[in-house]
Amino acid sequence: MSQSDDWVVMGRIAAPFGIKGWVKVQPFSEDPGTLLDFESWRVGRGEQHTHYSVEDAQEHSKALVAKLAGIDDRDAAYALRGQEVSVAKSALPPPQDNEYYWSDLIGLRVVNREGVELGTVDSLMESGTNDLLVVKGAREHLIPFIAPFVGQVDLAGGTIEVDWGEDF
Repeated sequence: MSQSDDWVVMGRIAAPFGIKGWVKVQPFSEDPGTLLDFESWRVGRGEQHTHYSVEDAQEHSKALVAKLAGIDDRDAAYALRGQEVSVAKSALPPPQDNEYYWSDLIGLRVVNREGVELGTVDSLMESGTNDLLVVKGAREHLIPFIAPFVGQVDLAGGTIEVDWGEDF
């Protein structure tokens, strides 16, 4: 397991919140409060990450607001804007049947029912009604991650079968 596989991205810092160093966090999980269960977060992007103790956090609409240790003013909070919030994968419960952590889907090959490889999962995004697989290959496909379009997900084999045409 590579070092990046040891962490699961659970959200993104959206903006400063107030003037005392609080940040607004956009969670990437069904339950926005999941991040509240962790005493520390890894914050960053790419290869640059810093570990922060969470001094305080609470739900705020469909987001979270948090006070991280050492982030004490609006400028410091602003500097974190756009960075990913990760937690140790080992600290998360295993997903239920037919549930997946987004991080486990990224990089999987996507093959349609005719056996045509459409590309690999580059990322996932929320569309409001359901999550979308962002598949990059010869062209980009946005495939709803719901049963009518997604068949077998084989994490061990590294593939996702979809009911999706090459030209969709």
